[in-house]
Amino acid sequence: MQVTVTDASTESAETPPPPPPATITLEAKFGKNPLADASFGTMCRRLPAVLGHTARMAWAVDRTGAVLLLVCQVLTGVAAAVVLAFTAQAMTHVLGSGTVSERLHAALPALIVVTAAAAVGRVSGALSSYADGRITPLLMTEADIALVTAVCRVESSAYGEDGFTDRQEAAEVGTIRTRTMVQEAQRFMSALIRMIAAGGVITALHPLMLPLLLLAVLPAGAGAVLSARVDYETHYLNLGDRNVRSMMRWWATYSGYGDEVRANGLTGYLAYWYRALSDRIDRRTLTAAPRMLRIVLATSALGGIFLLCTWATLAWLAATGRIALPVAATAVVAVQTTLAALSQFVIHGAAMFHTSLYLADMRAFLDMAAERAPQRGELTIAERVDEIRLDEVVYRYPGKAEPAVAGVSLTLRRGEILAVVGENGSGKSTLTKLITGILLADKGRVLWDDVDLAQADPDAVWKRTALVPQNFARWPLRARENITLGQPRTHDDAPVWDVVDAVGMREAIETLPRQLDTLLAKELWGGAELSGGQWQRLACGRALYRRTPLLILDEPTSQMDARGEHAIFLQIKRIAAERMTIVVTHQLENTRLADRILVMDKGRVTEQGTYDELAAGGGLFAELVALAKDR
Repeated sequence: MQVTVTDASTESAETPPPPPPATITLEAKFGKNPLADASFGTMCRRLPAVLGHTARMAWAVDRTGAVLLLVCQVLTGVAAAVVLAFTAQAMTHVLGSGTVSERLHAALPALIVVTAAAAVGRVSGALSSYADGRITPLLMTEADIALVTAVCRVESSAYGEDGFTDRQEAAEVGTIRTRTMVQEAQRFMSALIRMIAAGGVITALHPLMLPLLLLAVLPAGAGAVLSARVDYETHYLNLGDRNVRSMMRWWATYSGYGDEVRANGLTGYLAYWYRALSDRIDRRTLTAAPRMLRIVLATSALGGIFLLCTWATLAWLAATGRIALPVAATAVVAVQTTLAALSQFVIHGAAMFHTSLYLADMRAFLDMAAERAPQRGELTIAERVDEIRLDEVVYRYPGKAEPAVAGVSLTLRRGEILAVVGENGSGKSTLTKLITGILLADKGRVLWDDVDLAQADPDAVWKRTALVPQNFARWPLRARENITLGQPRTHDDAPVWDVVDAVGMREAIETLPRQLDTLLAKELWGGAELSGGQWQRLACGRALYRRTPLLILDEPTSQMDARGEHAIFLQIKRIAAERMTIVVTHQLENTRLADRILVMDKGRVTEQGTYDELAAGGGLFAELVALAKDR
């Protein structure tokens, strides 16, 4: 036989370039940028609400820090007003008549007050930073915990809804931006108080000065709002792509999938794909840069013109004798102070407005998650459950035309082992989710001893269930915690070792560096790793440890060797009398242990019976058994 060897360079030369990543476009209400119609007036109207929300958050996490922060802001403003007022007095004496020593002696009390007020301002600023350092980490922690809790508590069906993942990603940005909100609010309030103090002084010097200063700063405010609109618009356009890139980054760099990436030659394509998506994100970002530049140049030029008018007016007032020279000198200081405070007021006000948009994304997601949290009922489930019944249950996933489960009726009794089989996509896993209440039926009822799951407290239901899903979690925790998973029944490890023995993992655990105390995450310092089959045994042990009335195992032995599989099924058989057990499997030989086998096809139950009855029945089960024997 002749073997043709193809040169890799020739083959690659003829290979077409890979397609670029799909463009992610948000549609309907998720596609509208909430900042598109925002104006300077909108910002001003929104700021009180933003300040109030920030104050409530700060008060909730650290009342002492919040009070300290507020007091310091007031002291800083008062100190600024005192500095300006007594600077005017000092200038009057310094630039007045008499000898130099007499003028300095007359100005000394005012200068002492100025020095003391400046010191108070500095100390207040330092204490403000200290208060901010107390509040901000707590706020970030609370926001982060609120987001994680919200995602964990939503109905499982919410994950499949349009826009859920993208809104979650936007909320993640809001969590990060929480860090800056208190700082921006602090600086905004400080600038506001200084502006009011300095504005009062300069208005007292001459009423014409303050309106001119306001005109000089307004263009900066308009520019800040316009820049925020451009920045947030870019953020919103990149939302979907950033979400996909983040997921792909995790999958591409996770060590657990490193073998697949290397052996299948995916490295080059993944790098190309990641760069292509990053370039698309960067193009949108870079497109915004010229717009930002035009906004800054235009508003700076306009603000400069108004500022020039302010200084010209001050010079005219002094030259025409409308204000005395000492007053003019004080006015110079007051103008500089007021101008700086006005600029900071506008800049930090716009920054708060900008940050509030991201926080609004976070609050909107939390509100949506609260609406999608289970709203069922308060009925409880007894520790002993004798029967679970499904009456004409129908469930369709969001966006799908056909139901995943279509009119299934089923009764499962205590002590029974039920095996569920069928081809991929037949509805097996969805059926188990309906039985456990993870999903609620669109039609029909699921009853646990006559308690409808739609009216039961979900936590009460899940307290009575134990599930080994197809895609189980490999928690980066100690071996013990991977079995007890936050619900230890005792400080004694005897029940844990009983489960370890039941799933055939004693030898593997005892060879770990610290046995049950070994961290099962090789990516972390001091961590160890288990094989796929060992992880699956541990997941089964986690379910067995719970000792619940309902035990569901979805492909529980797909990664195990024959010895491990045998041990698991022996244990299932041994404890079957104490509970209802459901085993979902493609290994048809394992269904022999079941009291009853359920065959599913396209969401419907097509056959029921024992292994021997179905194998001789000539239906789908018999066909699958024949195919398994031919392999």
